[in-house]
Amino acid sequence: MTGKSTLAALCLLAGTTHATDPAALQARNLAANCTPCHSADAPEPNAIPRIAGLPADRILQRLRAFRSGEAPATVMHQIVRGYGDEQLALIATLLASSP
Repeated sequence: MTGKSTLAALCLLAGTTHATDPAALQARNLAANCTPCHSADAPEPNAIPRIAGLPADRILQRLRAFRSGEAPATVMHQIVRGYGDEQLALIATLLASSP
């Protein structure tokens, strides 16, 4: 992914949040780790799924499965290990509301 497409994805996420809402800002910042691999403008073919717009409960369930080790993963189990339940819920909610 180029720097321009990453910047575009972050701007898209930034546009979905209200600039003064701390929870929205935190969600945007946490989800910024997701967009380089899971954004809508990821190159095709791509083995990494695009998750924006999926139901939040589905995203959250999958994130928790990666964190617990229930779901097989190459890197996701390492990435989500550092997030708490509240942070994962913020990420899932933001990604679900993204186009």
